[in-house]
Amino acid sequence: MTSRIPCPPAPGPLEDYAAQFDDLFTHAAQRRNFRDYLAGLLLPRDRNKTLTGLAGAEPITQAPAAPVQRLQFFLSEAAWDAEAVNDRRLALLLADPAIAPHAGGALVIDETGDRKDGTRTAHVAHQYLGSIGKIANGIVSVTSLWADEGTHYPLDVVPYEPAARLPRGKADPALRTKPQLAVDRVARARARGVAFRAVVADSLYGENPTFEGALARARVPFVLAVRPSHGVWAPEEDPYTPPEAARAVPWASPEEPGGWTRVERRFRDGHTEDWWAADLALASYGPGGYFRLVAATTDPGTLPAASSWYLVTTLPHPSLAPEACAPHPAADLAEVVRLYGLRQWVEQAYRQVKGALGWADFQVRSDRAIRRHWQLVCCAFSFCWWAALRQATGPAREGAVPPPPTQGPPPHPPAPEEPGAGGKWAHHRAPAAADALLAGGPAGGAALAGPLGHALALLARLVHRAPAPTPPRPA
Repeated sequence: MTSRIPCPPAPGPLEDYAAQFDDLFTHAAQRRNFRDYLAGLLLPRDRNKTLTGLAGAEPITQAPAAPVQRLQFFLSEAAWDAEAVNDRRLALLLADPAIAPHAGGALVIDETGDRKDGTRTAHVAHQYLGSIGKIANGIVSVTSLWADEGTHYPLDVVPYEPAARLPRGKADPALRTKPQLAVDRVARARARGVAFRAVVADSLYGENPTFEGALARARVPFVLAVRPSHGVWAPEEDPYTPPEAARAVPWASPEEPGGWTRVERRFRDGHTEDWWAADLALASYGPGGYFRLVAATTDPGTLPAASSWYLVTTLPHPSLAPEACAPHPAADLAEVVRLYGLRQWVEQAYRQVKGALGWADFQVRSDRAIRRHWQLVCCAFSFCWWAALRQATGPAREGAVPPPPTQGPPPHPPAPEEPGAGGKWAHHRAPAAADALLAGGPAGGAALAGPLGHALALLARLVHRAPAPTPPRPA
């Protein structure tokens, strides 16, 4: 058997990471483009990370240049399997004892909507886009993520195909709703052996009978949000909505909380807040039933809309007998609030990192190219955790497998502070920053999730060490 043709190595730790995917690519050009694409996603740019941006070329005049065309062919035409790349990425994450999923984490279902003009790009239609909070022309994806207080990373992503793009519209048998796609993401995570305490999602999924029913039938525990207006049929004298049920719980003051329990929430910047939580009785919901309804708020007296949650969960109440809790261990109010809080951490960091890595910057039209771009962004995302943990723990961590936790997250190195307001990239950094692999972090023990700071410092080092590129010339 002939030996493989070597390809130019990527700078710094990126080469060690990329080399673990080499057997998935049949040609040296594919291996080289894989490295170049990841480096382009990771390096800070002054403009969007389109193919010309990834290659460091001018947007229009240098679009036909060879480096740009190589990446275009790699993304759209080359023969490689994006799902195989994702499987390898997840195999590396799941085999790493420092960040592998454990029974204390959450499987978060998230959706992302991004603006896209026109109608010729696959999956693009006039629909609700979460990134801007309104209906507009764009593309939506459904993602599953694993998260605990120290780590979060994507597992699987799939584009949503709106009914308007299908031949028979809503009557088309190929139509898959977002909750149906989310059920498939949960099934794939379980098939991969991903451990988690509960599935966590917002009210789009919490109020969907398809999603909730599928998880209940599969005996998969969940913590799902419902809106304050989520009403039920009840006798006239009983509460109709979650806020009405919450107001029925006795409350006088923090010193006399009545039926409310104080719980502590920890935020990404390290500070903590006291919240209050209670089990609610609303129609068939109750602490003694299969479905619990939990309210969590900063003020039980006023139930402010901006800081009040209403959560449906199948995690049993601690007062139930052990045989009644099977197959899920009981969860107190603090545990239910902690699990849903992990979704808030993902909202604050995961989307910022995706934006910095160019998630929505692609300028390709085909379904295959879009899916490949997303998988490469996920690889760049995971590389930040992979490299940062190896720098933090050093060679001694190899082969040392700590006992798996039974509750709560494993010990993690403190994650670095995210730069600036809004998580913007810091394009102008002092030269000394390039010599330090990790950015400055919060106080020890905060265990905050946020790989964007890792990416900034890692990539500053890659820029510092990488040879000066030759600017591409127009063909």
